[in-house]
Amino acid sequence: MSSLIGEFDCKVDAKGRIMFPVDLRNQLEAAFDLGFVINRNLHQKCLVLYPQTEWNRLNKKLSKLNRLIKANDVFVRKFNGGATQCNADAQGRILVPKALTEYADIKAEVKVLGSNNVIEIWDKKLYEEFLSTDVNIEKLAEDVLGGLNFNDDDGE
Repeated sequence: MSSLIGEFDCKVDAKGRIMFPVDLRNQLEAAFDLGFVINRNLHQKCLVLYPQTEWNRLNKKLSKLNRLIKANDVFVRKFNGGATQCNADAQGRILVPKALTEYADIKAEVKVLGSNNVIEIWDKKLYEEFLSTDVNIEKLAEDVLGGLNFNDDDGE
């Protein structure tokens, strides 16, 4: 699976289903048919749709945490609490569980974003508000990317 990209306007139907963007489906290739896990985002009021392979990779790492340590136990419980398996139906729609729809304040219109190895689902209005938040992107880029060596090809 390649890095997922793109920003798509979608609608939520009366049953809470979102038509999965065809362009993202094409990017996912065979991973689309393996299904997804949908969950809350840790930092924003949006949802994260993990392709099953990405969810498995993440959970393999989480399974190594010592659950006898309270912080680890609480984190795993909180993180996995809303996680729900989902598959696209024959028409390519994803059903978003009601509890997660309420958490992300999703109404009728959503933004679906390819975000590297996952897909984000935002209420359209909340996403527009997020984009309009004043952030010093130059400083953020320096803080996040400043220590990376972009001349290294990472073996690719």
